[in-house]
Amino acid sequence: MEMDNLKQLNWSEARDLLRTWRDNNERKSEEVLYFWKSLLEYNLNKLGSEKFVVLEQVCIAALDCYNIPVVDFCIKQLSNEFPNSLRVKKYYAMRLEAQERYDDALKVLDSLIKKDETNNAPRKRKIAILKAQGRNVEAIKELTDYLKIFMADTEGWQELSELYIAEQDFNKAAFCVEELILHNPHNHLLHQRYAEIRYTQGGFDNIELARAYYCQALKLNPSNLRALYGVYLSSSNIAASAKCTAQKKKEAVKLAEWAVSEIKKRYLAAKEDQKDTNLEDRLSALQIS
Repeated sequence: MEMDNLKQLNWSEARDLLRTWRDNNERKSEEVLYFWKSLLEYNLNKLGSEKFVVLEQVCIAALDCYNIPVVDFCIKQLSNEFPNSLRVKKYYAMRLEAQERYDDALKVLDSLIKKDETNNAPRKRKIAILKAQGRNVEAIKELTDYLKIFMADTEGWQELSELYIAEQDFNKAAFCVEELILHNPHNHLLHQRYAEIRYTQGGFDNIELARAYYCQALKLNPSNLRALYGVYLSSSNIAASAKCTAQKKKEAVKLAEWAVSEIKKRYLAAKEDQKDTNLEDRLSALQIS
């Protein structure tokens, strides 16, 4: 919704729209702050039991937009109502993080973790801070400890694989992607990612493994051009390897030739689709003066 349309809403319509955004997990930070300043700040008590949920939503929006006075107001209101809430203290840690007071934020988060080790939110914030500081080794340690408790957190495994790749520890990165594949075996992008890591590692065995996963990614999604190109590259490498037997070389060459022909077909098809569009774009760019 455009800002001009938002300006026409009254406070109850704004409240309903905020509720919709919360239900849909939409941040809409600038719009939320606009509603807060123009309609909700002076009608806060009209919200009834929804007041504190809206304050949390506004607090997060203010953090996104670096509006510290609004953040402070929201935290104060929430603290007055819930003085011992770990959730409210997490917002205070996020405020410190937004101001790049990382050491202070880490102290607050550590205290929250000690009080409730099963609360995953402060652990995630701590990992995010360490990553923002470029302290990848410490972030890896924290994330590893986190995943020992929350093993089913696929986002955590994804983040850990990225951190290992940044540190060029490809074996451990591959292990993380294996965990992701176990959680979601039909996701072609995970098979492609695993193949790319094994291909990057190099060596005959890894290249063979990479080709198998590229093929699986292509089987799950035949339109995955990146996986198709991976099939070509890995097959070409296998065929050129001294470790490759005559039978394997014959199979690799055949697969590489098939992959090249498929890539050419798709390229030509895409070129034909774009031809008319490109012609229209060029004609519209012409100006008669």
